Amino acid sequence: MPGEVIDRPNPQALPSHIPDDVLKLAVQLDKSKLDETDYDGLKQFRRAANYIAAAMIFLGDNVLLERDLTADDIKPRLLGHWGTCPGLILVYSHLNFLVRKYDIEIIFVVGPGHGAPAILASLWLEGSMGRFYPQYSRDHKGLHNLITGFSTPHGLPSHINAETPGSIHEGGELGYALSVAFGAVMDKPDLIVACVIGDGEAETGPTATAWHAAKYIDPAESGAVIPILHVNGFKISERTVSGCMDDKELVALYTGYGYQCRIVDDLEDIDADMHRSMEWALGEIRHIQKAARSGKPIMKPRWPMIVMRTPKGWGAPKKVHGEFMEGSFRAHQVPLMAAKTEDAELKELQKWLESYKAKELFTKEGGINDTIASIIPLDDKKKLGQHPITYDAHEELKVPDWRQYEVKKGGLASCMETIGELLDQVLVDNPHSMRIFSPDELVSNKLDAVFRHTGRNFQWDEFSNARGGRVIEMLSEHTMQGFLQGYTLTGRTGLFPSYESFLGIVHTMMIQYSKFNKMSRESTFRKDISSINYLETSTWTRQEHNGFSHQNPSFIGGVLNLKPSAARVYLPPDANTFLSTIAHCLRSKNYVNLMVGSKQPAPVFLSGEEAEAHCRAGASVWKFASVDDGLDPDVVLVGIGAEITFEVIVAAAILRKMAPSLRVRVVNVTDLLILELEGSHPHALTHADFDALFTSDRPIHFNYHGYAKELQGLLWGRPNLQRISIESYDEEGSTTTPFDMALRNRVSRYHVAEAAIKGGAIRNEKVRLEQHKLLSTIRHEISKTQEYIMKTSKDPEGTFDVPDFESGETVKREAGYAD
Repeated sequence: MPGEVIDRPNPQALPSHIPDDVLKLAVQLDKSKLDETDYDGLKQFRRAANYIAAAMIFLGDNVLLERDLTADDIKPRLLGHWGTCPGLILVYSHLNFLVRKYDIEIIFVVGPGHGAPAILASLWLEGSMGRFYPQYSRDHKGLHNLITGFSTPHGLPSHINAETPGSIHEGGELGYALSVAFGAVMDKPDLIVACVIGDGEAETGPTATAWHAAKYIDPAESGAVIPILHVNGFKISERTVSGCMDDKELVALYTGYGYQCRIVDDLEDIDADMHRSMEWALGEIRHIQKAARSGKPIMKPRWPMIVMRTPKGWGAPKKVHGEFMEGSFRAHQVPLMAAKTEDAELKELQKWLESYKAKELFTKEGGINDTIASIIPLDDKKKLGQHPITYDAHEELKVPDWRQYEVKKGGLASCMETIGELLDQVLVDNPHSMRIFSPDELVSNKLDAVFRHTGRNFQWDEFSNARGGRVIEMLSEHTMQGFLQGYTLTGRTGLFPSYESFLGIVHTMMIQYSKFNKMSRESTFRKDISSINYLETSTWTRQEHNGFSHQNPSFIGGVLNLKPSAARVYLPPDANTFLSTIAHCLRSKNYVNLMVGSKQPAPVFLSGEEAEAHCRAGASVWKFASVDDGLDPDVVLVGIGAEITFEVIVAAAILRKMAPSLRVRVVNVTDLLILELEGSHPHALTHADFDALFTSDRPIHFNYHGYAKELQGLLWGRPNLQRISIESYDEEGSTTTPFDMALRNRVSRYHVAEAAIKGGAIRNEKVRLEQHKLLSTIRHEISKTQEYIMKTSKDPEGTFDVPDFESGETVKREAGYAD
């Protein structure tokens, strides 16, 4: 039962109290007519596409109504969304017409991804389906296959995805289309992206922030987006916010965002209205770009946008069973859900489909007539479904040899400051194919070395306008992720640095992107793309000053859940390993790379050569911290994560003095996915290699940066799991000291030493003899340290000093300042 009763179709918004003068801000255009040949081409394209789209939802046979429909002609499951299709087809027809007329570069990003029937029908008409899928050739057989296979296991899915030619956006989860569109035009000065945002999608938080995206487009170097807000008034069972806003409210809102707003709503002459509006938008774009490219940029240009008001499910039956269908929420999905079981609905379906007079639109062979062909671009590469930028545009990134940025082993270095030097050069060497997208955290994350040769690209700021900055910072993780996706899927490479705790904001966006990438890899026509790269720092271990809200490593688990062909998670332990890792990730293709590391100055454990070997292996025995180079250990201590590994190193030093008979092997894991069961991931260690690294039967204690369940999942299936213990982030935190964070989550040196003694005592008689005394001493140290921290609000002197295993001394190190 719907929550409201609609007493008329296509209800208009009630008038607002905004002064009528606001409408002067809306763009007014002369009501010129189109040539009759253009009218005919546009109308016939729409009729054909609307027919095919509707038929795709319903028909399993008899696709051109060569006889009266029967129940057997109807698919057993009716899947699809009709409501948005007529509007999408209207836009599609006019974009193709615009390309045909002006020979321009346009691609189409569709927010209402559930409108797949509209896009697939249009792609079939222009010949793009047949180009990439021979079974969907532009003839009777191809049309039969397209219509009957839609939303079936052997056909195309109900939503736009990577299998849809011309798409660069996974069309399931709403909210991201606009930011993806803006990301796509960056550094593509000749490209225009038309982006339809459904009025349901317009209610999402990501879309709300994405309207600001135009403020980050430099018209001298980048293309432009034509946002088209499709207001059809309804969602699944309710009216939309935009549908209940009158023209004054919409104009005021989008003028405030910085746009010129053109309303398209002349249903009696929609083609002339839409074409005039698109030509106007194109002219405004050219005006803004010409000024910027002639050295006289317009400060705060008002980019064009279109508000398109058309009825929900336009063309569907007016009423079904006495209820309004067209112009109501009932047209959102399948207008005649009982067409297979009720004669009345079956007859209504036949009447509806016959209204398009499909036989007038196709040739005897099933192709399109010349009138429809007249508005389709002649150059295949200019067709919306075949533009190479959407499937074959990858640009190789120039990455310098990271060894030239190597830092001296035995010293101290911030991982982020060190890789900032490399990233600075990457931006210099790739001035049009590499960008950094960051939620206002680059300086805080100590990556400000990138600003030596570039700046921020915020066009509304007088201090960064028109300076060609390669860094975009905006406090919207959603918008940054959308930019990154659009930029990557059109051939370039991006990096997303973030505070660890807030990267999870884009978790589902990352998942949707990964679904798109998975299907791209399985397609026959999509080529390689750069990996999508996340740089996760300001980690929970050093967010003691910001408190519990800033302590959250959960994004690791999100990446681990991806397909093995995509998931890559790295936790480099020092600056040199981080250099090696980020250079590899920037060069890689088709992955989701997550790099987790510290920004505070930390020990450099490995030389450049050692770091390279360590990263290549994914893990190694750290002989310098192990007893007798790690031979014949009583226990294996494993560090995963920079600060976490430091605690393991200090624990090993403590144990040498406290329990000199205990034989310890220290292992660091930098590539998390080597731990997964043999054969389940390309990086997974074989059982033999796992045993060589961790032994086949000795106790293993993991000190892990993320959540223990992640590690348990990776290790599941390995033999002798009962010998493994894990300590990790345990959702304990506050505003406190750095070492107190380790104590609270049981990953401190003392907890590692405790686990080592318990494990080593199983085999080592000397340790077992002293076990109770040793553990009592450790627990006393924990209590004493906690009392000191509570009393003084600081960590004990020397807590972060680096042990020197050769001399038995320590190297002085401060904790680093909070920021």
